[in-house]
Amino acid sequence: MPDSKHEAVVATIRRINRLWLNGQVEDLGPMVHPEIVMVFPGFMGRIQGRQEFLAGFRDFCENAKVHEFRDYDHQSDIAGNAAIATFQYEMIYERSGERYRATGRDLWVFQSQGDAWIAVWRAMLELHEEPA
Repeated sequence: MPDSKHEAVVATIRRINRLWLNGQVEDLGPMVHPEIVMVFPGFMGRIQGRQEFLAGFRDFCENAKVHEFRDYDHQSDIAGNAAIATFQYEMIYERSGERYRATGRDLWVFQSQGDAWIAVWRAMLELHEEPA
C-alpha cells in the first residue's frame, strides 16, 4: 500500500506532466533543481541546468502539438531524502506537419526539500517513435 511520500512523488510527476502539456513550462521552474541533469535517449548526450532543461520543454511546446497523452504504470521508490519515479507513456503529437506516435518510460530522480519533491535527474528510456 503506497504511503503519503509515494503518493506525493506520483502527484509531483502528474503535476509536471499537466504543466508542460498545458504549455506552462515556466511553472516547472520551482519543481526543478538549478543543476538538474537530463540524459538523452540512449544515453547519447546530456544537459545540465534548469534553463537548459526548461528550454527542451519550451521547444517541444512551441513546435509540436500533442493530440493524445497517456501516462500509466507509475512506480516510485524512496530511500532517505531521494525518490526515483518512473512511468510509461503513449503520446501522439504533430510536428512540422507530420504526426508521430511516441512510447517509452520516463525515469526521474527527486530529492526532498521540505514538503516538496524537486527533480534532480531525468532520463527517457525505451523511447520508440513512428509515424502515426
